[in-house]
Amino acid sequence: MLQVDIITLFPEMFAGPFDTSIVGRAIESGIAAIELHQLRDFSNEKHRRVDDTAFGGGPGMVLKAEPLISAVSHVKALRTHTKPHVILLAPQGRQLKQSRVVELSEMPAVTLVCGHYEGVDQRFIDTEVDEEISIGDYVLTGGEIPAMVLVDAMVRLQPGALGDADSAGTDSFSAGLDGLLQGPIYTRPERIGDMAVPDVLLSGDHVRIEKWRREQSVKRTRQRRPELLEDWPE
Repeated sequence: MLQVDIITLFPEMFAGPFDTSIVGRAIESGIAAIELHQLRDFSNEKHRRVDDTAFGGGPGMVLKAEPLISAVSHVKALRTHTKPHVILLAPQGRQLKQSRVVELSEMPAVTLVCGHYEGVDQRFIDTEVDEEISIGDYVLTGGEIPAMVLVDAMVRLQPGALGDADSAGTDSFSAGLDGLLQGPIYTRPERIGDMAVPDVLLSGDHVRIEKWRREQSVKRTRQRRPELLEDWPE
């Protein structure tokens, strides 16, 4: 079972995404467990304040190190069977790739820390964070949405999470496609106006079909993400 702990200022944001679809079913069936932790509960200040202005000046507020350290220590005390892998979701982190999602999905316990405001006190990062992850080269208001993205990506890789165990192996970026993009796919009806399903997919010849799909995968990757082919033995 994958254990995910999320430290956040806005736990209410996760209700919808984690109550429905694949993630919701995975939680119900015990494939994954997700626990939310309100960062303000770990503040030692009267009004549960967790941020302050930056030393040296500058705009925006900075999340304080002490409540973050206390929150992570609390999670570690809960997960005595294993040391959680602590991830800070932040724009300056390493951009998330499917290969890393696969590695993270195999860990027994992952703790996600949702950054917010102008950033996080570096002393917390230096002492408690195992890695920083970004979901893209853009800035959001906080780490909550990136945390949802990462959880969804990890949970769907858990055994039993998907209806078809082979589904994840044919996704774009998956090892089954050698990290390339998935090609075009079709379903019924066979014809919509003058648009028809390629004949090869109706042939029943699985060798030809797989060859066609491979060719289409390479073609689409070359058109849309040519950098993925740089180190690929075509």
